[in-house]
Amino acid sequence: MDFIKTYLKIITIVIITIVFASLALIASLLDRSGKIYHFLGKIWAKLLLWIAGVKVEIIGLENINLNESYVYVANHCSGFDIPVVMASIPGQMRIVFKKELTKIPLFGWQLRIGPYILIDRENPTKAMESLEIAKKKMEKGASVLLFAEGTRSQDGNIQPFKRGAFTLATRSGKKIIPLTIKGTFEILPKKKFRIRPGTVKLFIDPPIEHDGSIDKKSELELMEKVRNIIVKNYYS
Repeated sequence: MDFIKTYLKIITIVIITIVFASLALIASLLDRSGKIYHFLGKIWAKLLLWIAGVKVEIIGLENINLNESYVYVANHCSGFDIPVVMASIPGQMRIVFKKELTKIPLFGWQLRIGPYILIDRENPTKAMESLEIAKKKMEKGASVLLFAEGTRSQDGNIQPFKRGAFTLATRSGKKIIPLTIKGTFEILPKKKFRIRPGTVKLFIDPPIEHDGSIDKKSELELMEKVRNIIVKNYYS
């Protein structure tokens, strides 16, 4: 019975994703600002959470100033992390996503031409170009979301962080807001074909300021500080 429920949920989610990917594709062609695209993404995210029976408890929403743009840095344990963040964080936001996602028919096509930011993790030069694109989007008022581990955790534990998010923060001069997503691994682990309803906690910590130093040592110190905050929230 649980398998049938999961199967029906997944079919419904796939259908909704196809519909919204089609709308996002059209929006990307008609509105180059990305605002309609992101609006559609928020509706898609909220629908997915509702279908899956996932509730989100947000802790620290008051730490976001809608008059500022931030580098949001989050942990990554599940395919539901993106819907949780998109549905919960107010304001315009652009997500940095891995290029492998563009191989998915329709969904990948709209990602490629949309306002979100593709990153090639295997090519350092192109990765830096992607961070420059992200920086320009932040200069226009949008925040940027990066999953610091680079990929989803296999076992639900937080993995080592990569430097990209912190390189973007130091070069853009923008504050970092750590986002801790707790509970999505239990809902949909990586490579598992089942969805369990439940409650996810999203911790939004106060913005972290930095002096803008772009040397490796400063970036690593900033990375360690953010990771320690996320680890503390996640395992508490």
